[in-house]
Amino acid sequence: MIPDETPLFDPQLLEVIDWNQNTVSFSPPISPEHPGEGLVLRPLCTADINREKFEHMKKTENYFVIVVEDLNLGQIVATATLIVEHKFIHGCTKRGRIEEVVVSDECRGKQLGKLLLSVLTLLSKKLDCYKVTLECKPKNVAFYEKFGYTASDETYMQCRFFD
Repeated sequence: MIPDETPLFDPQLLEVIDWNQNTVSFSPPISPEHPGEGLVLRPLCTADINREKFEHMKKTENYFVIVVEDLNLGQIVATATLIVEHKFIHGCTKRGRIEEVVVSDECRGKQLGKLLLSVLTLLSKKLDCYKVTLECKPKNVAFYEKFGYTASDETYMQCRFFD
């Protein structure tokens, strides 16, 4: 990350998560501090996105977008988002929602999706969320169960306005 670029959230949050609480094994071993050769895990910063959209997400203080940047290529190769909401019926406690876990085709198989999901799950715990959820296709349920996620009785429905 370029030193004068503004991160979406305090990068120290990624340093204080308790990686020992991670429930998934990595082979070869990787971690938030060492995501792989030539890779760095960091918050989204102003250089990565349209400035106006970035400022909107930063101002709300509810978005935690992390990226893996390939320093050799100078580009983002993986990303995931944690959105934190305050729930009125739960005394305004926090609920996390993980979305948009994406790894570029050329970096698949490097465990980056696992790493992003592990980091955001632990981050939601560190942020005192009472629960963290995600949506997935039925064929991916077994993958997410490795991280401690369980299928719920809630039904996912949507009303789409744009493709």
